[in-house]
Amino acid sequence: MDDRLRELMQELGNAINETLSDSDRIAAAIGEIKRAGYDVFLVLEATIGFNKRAEDEDDDSAVEEGTAPDAAARPRLESTTKIKWTSQDQKFLRALKIAVEDDGR
Repeated sequence: MDDRLRELMQELGNAINETLSDSDRIAAAIGEIKRAGYDVFLVLEATIGFNKRAEDEDDDSAVEEGTAPDAAARPRLESTTKIKWTSQDQKFLRALKIAVEDDGR
């Protein structure tokens, strides 16, 4: 990952943190929980994906509202990583009604 992308990702993370910290609505909700006698631990996870565009693509290209992008133009994501599931992972996913194929991983 190049340094510029790393800087941009850090800036995005800082912007998200700052937005959450400055939110009066979040502060009020946390305050209510504390007044009810509870300690609050807030952990948020964001998944952000990105793909490097080909140089001939327009930076401002957009899909018209209500139309789907051409399937051939969408990037295909493929994982080569093997995941080791624990029994707790599988139990959690089943509770969420998510099926996981067991192929001996």
